[in-house]
Amino acid sequence: MKFRKYIASILIGGIMLMSFIGCSSSAEIMPEKTENLSGHELFVYCGAGMKVPFQEIADKFQEVSGCEMIVNFANAAQIQNQINTTKEGDFFIAGSKEELKPVEELVTESIDLVKHIPVLAVQKGNPKNILSLKDLTNEGVRLVLGDGDSTPIGKVANKALKDMSILEKVNIVSRTLTAAPMAIALENDECDAAIIWKENVNEEKLEITAKDDLEKYIKVVPSASLSSSVDSKASEAFIEFLKTDEAKNIWQENGYEIAE
Repeated sequence: MKFRKYIASILIGGIMLMSFIGCSSSAEIMPEKTENLSGHELFVYCGAGMKVPFQEIADKFQEVSGCEMIVNFANAAQIQNQINTTKEGDFFIAGSKEELKPVEELVTESIDLVKHIPVLAVQKGNPKNILSLKDLTNEGVRLVLGDGDSTPIGKVANKALKDMSILEKVNIVSRTLTAAPMAIALENDECDAAIIWKENVNEEKLEITAKDDLEKYIKVVPSASLSSSVDSKASEAFIEFLKTDEAKNIWQENGYEIAE
């Protein structure tokens, strides 16, 4: 009887030990929960072309942390002017690193988020047979571009066409303040081609051509922390959230590639 009790005690002890080890292992692999930031608030400037994915990211951070997220979507020039004028805000999610230069004195740090890939989009079936940027100079080709002064994609388009010495030779029928209207114009047969960001192309309605011509103009979307930020606790938590797989998956689901 004593022997049986001895064996039973060993078995019970072993089970308890395994249970403890199992719990310990689970605790180690479980991700840390975002700290409760109820009562905190962050104000973020973000390029209008990134509204869909970034609003989802902001909403998710607010959901898991309790921190109120206020996001102002506008084109780069409008945001730069607002930051420099008001000296307010916590973050600037810019369409490219170059867009941080006009506000660089107010940027304390920056992390890379995703790639901004410019592409030449045409109507489905490519009816004008546009196979390169040079084909944009062909007779009858209507082109829509982003504003060359206030939007990153417009600046990219200008640079690419200037480098090929064709900017003055293409038929630009319209310029827009953000990328999304260019895709809509193309879908509605208001133009034949547009230089836009890859994520704005609905490949059920449009297609991408001349892929190699714009490869060297790929940009990186940064998240810039502003010196006007007054809530370091919430800011640090949001920076860490931007690095999570959850945030990265939202970008990828919306057609972006993660910056390496």
